[in-house]
Order: sequence, then structure tokens, then C-alpha cells
Amino acid sequence: MPSLKDKIIWITGASSGIGEGIVQALGNEKVNLILSSRRKEALQTVKANYPHPERVKILPLDLAKPDTLEAKANEAIAMFGRVDIVIHSGGISQRAFAMDTQEDVTRKLLEINFISTTIITRALLPTMIQNGFGQIVPISSLVGKFGTPYRSSYAASKHALHGYYDSLRAELWRKNIFVTIITPGLIKTNVSLNALTEQGEAANVMDQGQAKGISAFSCGKQIVKAIKKQKEEVRIGGKETLAILLKRYFPRLFSRIIRKANVR
Repeated sequence: MPSLKDKIIWITGASSGIGEGIVQALGNEKVNLILSSRRKEALQTVKANYPHPERVKILPLDLAKPDTLEAKANEAIAMFGRVDIVIHSGGISQRAFAMDTQEDVTRKLLEINFISTTIITRALLPTMIQNGFGQIVPISSLVGKFGTPYRSSYAASKHALHGYYDSLRAELWRKNIFVTIITPGLIKTNVSLNALTEQGEAANVMDQGQAKGISAFSCGKQIVKAIKKQKEEVRIGGKETLAILLKRYFPRLFSRIIRKANVR
């Protein structure tokens, strides 16, 4: 298993949830970290709780402002001279019927969950290729593999990650660039509280399934393991991850189940 020692890892969405869980899981790996999110104070708290804060730099950014992200990527490269691994953990979910969801809400979901990752990735690739190594880790979702009620635009944004990064992997394998897509199921985070309604407001409701999910730290440990093994795609969660297999082999049964599922 390749070592992560002295690797420079940039994590977006690092102030909470899965991103923070990944930071915690990297505590004994002797890596250098760049932590990003909109909330600078929360990032400072995550840094203070990290066992080696001297190895951590903070780079606030807003994934909803795509015009700023190429410059942010250049800032990240300048902090340590390169970025070896980027973990695209920043994102936002949805809780609304498709027919009620406003166009600007769909656009926001696509910009934050998908477009932002492609801008950052493309900005980092030249130096990764020049250095002879790079690893890109998009955090997707089970709904990146299938759609559910109340998640139409969110599912679209996560499906897009799979299509884009599967293609990128196929294009860059000769360059020693690895792509590891993470597909989490139910993880205990605030993602449902912050999910967008049809008007773009925060839902402020904790999903029952989310509340019973595995911890962000446990998820983070599995993500770190997948990165070390340079896996192509990894499912993380409980029995809900079996839905991917159910859809593949028993699609009609899956359709009957998912349309009745309590996913609000």
C-alpha cells in the first residue's frame, strides 16, 4: 500500500461532515494539508484539533463562485509548491420535488457539486502531470449511481461526477494520475440540514436515515484507506449500499422499492 507520508493533500468542504472526518482520519499519516470551505473560523477549529497543526494551511473558498476557483487552485499550489491529492468533499444536497425545483436551484447544485470540481481539477492537472503523480478524489453519493425522489438535481450533479471522472481516468492513466471516486451512503453529517428546498432555502430537517448513519470519522478512515490503495471506486456505508447491486441486477424490483422509500 503506497504511503501518504509528506503528501500534500487539499480537501474542500473540510470544515465539517465527511471533509472533517477525512482530516481526522489523516491525523497519523504525516501529511501536509490544505483545508478549504467558506467558513474560515470553522477551518481554524479543525486545524487546531489536528495532531500536527504546523502541517496545515487554510484556504477559504466558495464553491458557488466558479470564477474564483482557478485562482484558488493556484494559491493552493503556491502554499507547498504542489498539490499531490485533491479531495473534492465540498457539496450541497436537495430536498424537493423535481417539478417544484427552481432553475437557479438546479444550477447552484450543479455548480457546487460538479462544475467547481472540474475547474479545480483542470487547474491542478498541469503541475500534477509535470510532477509525475496526482490523485483526484471526488466525493459522490449513492445517488450518483441511481436517482431517488426529492433528489433529482442533486442526483444529476453526482451522476455527472461519475461520467466526468471515469472519462478523466481513462485519459490520464499513462500520466500516473489516479482517480478514486467515493460513493457514500448514509453518513451522520449535517448534509440534510443544509440541503436546498425548491426555493433554495435550507431544509433544516435531519433525515432519519442520516441520523443513524456511520460517523464521518469512520467514513473518513475508509476514504483514506481507498486513497492509499488507489482504488477506482469505493462504496461506503451500511446495507443501503446494496441498492447499487439491486438496481443493476433487479431493476424493476429496485424501481418499485425506491418510489416508496422514505427519503425525506
